Amino acid sequence: MPDFARWQQMVYATGGCAHPIRLHGERLTVDTGTGEIVDVYRTADEPTGYLLTACGNRRASVCPSCAATYRDDTYHLILSGLRGGKGVPEDVSAHPRVFATFTAPSFGAVHARREKEGTAMPCRPRRDNPACRHGRPKSCGKRHAEDDPQIGQPLCVDCYDYIGAVLWNAHAGELWRRFTQALPAVLARTLGISRAELRRRLRVSYAKVAEYQARGLVHFHAVIRLDGPKGPADVPPGWATVELLEHSIRQAADTVSVRVRSPVPGGPPLELVWGRQLDIEPLYVAAGLEEVSDERVASYVAKYATKGAEASGTVDHPIRHAGEIARLKVTEHARRMIYACFALDGSPNYSKIGLQRWAHMLGYRGHFSTKSRRYSTTLGTLRQARADHRAEQARQRMGLPDPPGQDTVTLGTWRYVGSGHREGEHMWAQIARQRIATARKIAREKDQTTESHDP
Repeated sequence: MPDFARWQQMVYATGGCAHPIRLHGERLTVDTGTGEIVDVYRTADEPTGYLLTACGNRRASVCPSCAATYRDDTYHLILSGLRGGKGVPEDVSAHPRVFATFTAPSFGAVHARREKEGTAMPCRPRRDNPACRHGRPKSCGKRHAEDDPQIGQPLCVDCYDYIGAVLWNAHAGELWRRFTQALPAVLARTLGISRAELRRRLRVSYAKVAEYQARGLVHFHAVIRLDGPKGPADVPPGWATVELLEHSIRQAADTVSVRVRSPVPGGPPLELVWGRQLDIEPLYVAAGLEEVSDERVASYVAKYATKGAEASGTVDHPIRHAGEIARLKVTEHARRMIYACFALDGSPNYSKIGLQRWAHMLGYRGHFSTKSRRYSTTLGTLRQARADHRAEQARQRMGLPDPPGQDTVTLGTWRYVGSGHREGEHMWAQIARQRIATARKIAREKDQTTESHDP
């Protein structure tokens, strides 16, 4: 087709987006001094009649291309808060910081892969092989492989507390918020000073991402750092140590809870708390072989920033009606959690939570990645820098003044007309996506090779 070359150019510009958005409209670049129109772009002049733009979805299961961009942005956001860059001074790497993992409590025994020195161990061995009140075994002697679909599934679905699991997911974000409020209070109490005095001496900064475990419950990975009162550019006091931070994190995690109404009429309220497993790894400037490096932490966090609940056996799209649940291609464990969301949504105690809306997320309704205000740069800043870079490239191709300075302004009017690829276009978009991914991989390997050979 005569419009293929331009269409392919737009697809590459979106990074090979799997579900691009089609727009109609125009953009004018005007000289603010003279009022002269410097440049005009209209989709009516396109052979396709529209402009393609990336969908921007962070989920890898929905759009691998946009998820890769989101992952890279998250990587740089986390890394700049660990070793500087992107407007953060490099001295921040000397501040006390840890990598903490907050887990959910147990709501019933599930199958798990257990390892010891790299060797798989029996899942849940029990000498007497007891049975639960439903007649199912409480033990499992199987050595599960890493890809065993049984991992995360309950030993007995009737014993598993699906109501509690869904409510915990629904309030996990609030539990994290209360933890961030409690941590400065614990620090002040440990130091024997008031919170107002602590704010004059110290600031707690963090960045966290949520990850779904195989059992369908979220847990949080967080980089937590101590700064001076002005943020990353301010050196914290000498008494602000990694040991103090770790001790305060454990104390704060133990003290916070969220109380919700009982699902049983007249029953006692539920106390939602963190799980007993709280892993805290100190982050040092020069990480040895047995320690955690900045790059490893940033890569680990960024990887989970693009994953959703589908990693735990559910779907990546909203479920509108209860009649759809039985037909979903999900695990039986996820199906029961989804049913629990719909059942609780009809209860007056939980009607304001909107669990039906978040049933495909197994009840979790919080943000997947958040950070404190002064941890590092922002995703918006990174995206704006990328947009400015692409705009500069476009100006050079069109022969416009470079740089434009402050004497031009861009005005645009856009209208949404559709999304996704049409028949026959998906294959070409996938080819573009694969070529772009390969080019990025080669560029990264080249950069790593160059860094390793630098004196």
